[in-house]
Amino acid sequence: MSLITYRDVRPWASAIREKVTTRVMPPWHADRQYGSFRNDLSLTQREIDTIAAWVGAGAGEGNPSDLPAVPKFPEGWQIGTPDQVFQMQADYQIPVSGTIDYQYFEVPTNFTEDRWMQAGEVRAGDRAHVHHIIVYVKEPNPTPRPSAMTNRKIAAAVPTAPVPPPAPRPPAEPRAAAAASSPVARTGDQMLVNWAVGEDAPVFLPGMAKRIPKGSSLVFQVHYTTNGTAGTDKSRIGLIFAKEPPKREVRTGMIVNPLFAIPPGAANHEIQAEGTFTEDVNVWSLHPHMHLRGKDMTYTATYPDGRSEIVLRVPKFDFGWQTDYWLAKPLTLPKGSKLHVSAHYDNSTANR
Repeated sequence: MSLITYRDVRPWASAIREKVTTRVMPPWHADRQYGSFRNDLSLTQREIDTIAAWVGAGAGEGNPSDLPAVPKFPEGWQIGTPDQVFQMQADYQIPVSGTIDYQYFEVPTNFTEDRWMQAGEVRAGDRAHVHHIIVYVKEPNPTPRPSAMTNRKIAAAVPTAPVPPPAPRPPAEPRAAAAASSPVARTGDQMLVNWAVGEDAPVFLPGMAKRIPKGSSLVFQVHYTTNGTAGTDKSRIGLIFAKEPPKREVRTGMIVNPLFAIPPGAANHEIQAEGTFTEDVNVWSLHPHMHLRGKDMTYTATYPDGRSEIVLRVPKFDFGWQTDYWLAKPLTLPKGSKLHVSAHYDNSTANR
């Protein structure tokens, strides 16, 4: 529903009070006991009490002249007007039913020099059918770069971002400009921007950016889901470039083991994973990713001196809000530090 004007809001006053007092809205799922985040949407208790009191007093309008101006967004872009937009080169036709393997669409950048992404936003062309999109940078001549982290599986690990599956079969739609195999398996491409439902576009702080080497292509990994109706998708990504090379390069990594099985009927099945850092790093954001059986996820840092601390806990994961948690101050992890991830899944009949 629209919440722009008082006339829009008034019929929903009681529902707003219910969702606000139970902290369902605004959507923020981090445990308030751990960490401080610069994109924290949650309300203070005083703000919640104010809304509840307003509804309890009859939800009066107040002074219309105090209403702020409606925000304006350039053609809907969250990041502002992009410096450049790249789009899939052909429409992808989505069938009415069935399972669709991950599709890969390669788009040349034609960059003649390295570019640095300050902000990036993926826009799904057909939001009703697109589950997620990950855009990778495919370098013309990939050069080994330190990953800063090694993964160690513990029983079975948890993906913290959508994970590329094995190389897909040929695309169902022959007109699609799809790569023949998984670019990650083929080249070790660098992850540039993710998008899944409820996820905001990344905007890096001044002096920080992601590198796109000259001559690179952008590879769209798109996960489509059928819903009983056919569709057509032509997704795109908008980029804003840093005006000069940054002081710090941003990279995205995963603590991941995609191969685990949740037993039938298990109501609280635990999955764990761990990454060990092979150089000094600053961690700026964390992205828990689970699907409809996911219940909770906790990140715990362990330092070389044995000290440990919880840096993020999401006690009630919500698949509808794929949130990046941007730390207010970076988590400094010296070489040899570990980041341990634990999660629980509900595969019981209680999870509808």
